[in-house]
Amino acid sequence: MAAIKITKHNFEKEVLNSKEPVLLDFWASWCGPCRMVSPTVDEIANEVSGSAKVGKINVDEEAELAAKFKIMSIPTLMVVKDGKISASAVGVRPKKEILRMLEV
Repeated sequence: MAAIKITKHNFEKEVLNSKEPVLLDFWASWCGPCRMVSPTVDEIANEVSGSAKVGKINVDEEAELAAKFKIMSIPTLMVVKDGKISASAVGVRPKKEILRMLEV
C-alpha cells in the first residue's frame, strides 16, 4: 500500500486511532534530504502493508501538525503506536534503521 497523505483532517482517524503502528515522514518539497529518504519510505510503505501504515506530512501544508510534534528539522521520521510516539529520528536514515523503528 502506498504512503498516505496525512492532514489535520485525517490525522485522528489514520494515526491516533490506527490499530497498527504508523510511520510518519515529516517532509517538504524544497528539502533535499527529504527527497533522498522519500523513495525508501515509499518502499517501506509497500513492504509493511497489513502490519503497519506509512503516512507523509508536508510541513508547509500542515504547519499545525508540524507544530504539534515540535518539528524543528526535516526529514523527521516518527513511529506512533497506540496514539503515542514510540520512536523518532531526524535526517536521512538507512532502510534497516527505519524498519527497526517500526519493529515490524
